[in-house]
Amino acid sequence: MSNADTIKHDNLIEAYDEDYYERGVIVGKSGYMNYRWMPEMTLRMAHFMIQNLGLKQGQRVLDFGCAKGFLVKAFRILDIDAEGIDVSEYAIRMVDTELRDHCRLITGVEDENCFVGNYDILIAKDVFEHLTEEQVRTLLVRAKNSCKRVFAAIPLAADDDIGSFIVPEYNKDITHITAKSFNWWQNLFIDCGWKIEDASFNCIGIKENWTRYWPEGNGFYTLISD
Repeated sequence: MSNADTIKHDNLIEAYDEDYYERGVIVGKSGYMNYRWMPEMTLRMAHFMIQNLGLKQGQRVLDFGCAKGFLVKAFRILDIDAEGIDVSEYAIRMVDTELRDHCRLITGVEDENCFVGNYDILIAKDVFEHLTEEQVRTLLVRAKNSCKRVFAAIPLAADDDIGSFIVPEYNKDITHITAKSFNWWQNLFIDCGWKIEDASFNCIGIKENWTRYWPEGNGFYTLISD
């Protein structure tokens, strides 16, 4: 049984509550436990994102699915003009005080507040698997009007019909509802009008704890507006 059978799509936003982030493993909701700022990990990841994506000081980055804003915080420490959006009222409420003006709550991919101005890149790390195919398509089509590029890190399935992820731990998150293959995601991006700038199973500095043991368990895609 897939996670899509476990929880209705309409109830996904309500699932991202305190339990999800602080006690997810215990309550069987997610892989999170006491989700907190860990600079040694997040600053390193932001550093490698900047290097890998060729980001420059002052460029605008939108972190889609920012949760408590930790990646936004890391980017801003490293002089990247980052902001974040998320559907979790709890997570946005827990954003650090100094980031309150840079992280905002949205109701979903159709919210008019998703995009405020233009961005050099939209980053979606471990986000698209939480969305339906229709929602991903809506986001990508809308993003073309505001974002020059997209970087997405996505948990993968071995094929498009199995309904589960290659990395077993990913199946424990009840909000993971879209489990598809590496090529399926590439085709979706192209169908939504984006060019594939880069696509790989590995990305230095990002999710290395998973790619080390499951070398084809994640896809890393850099897209450029067609």
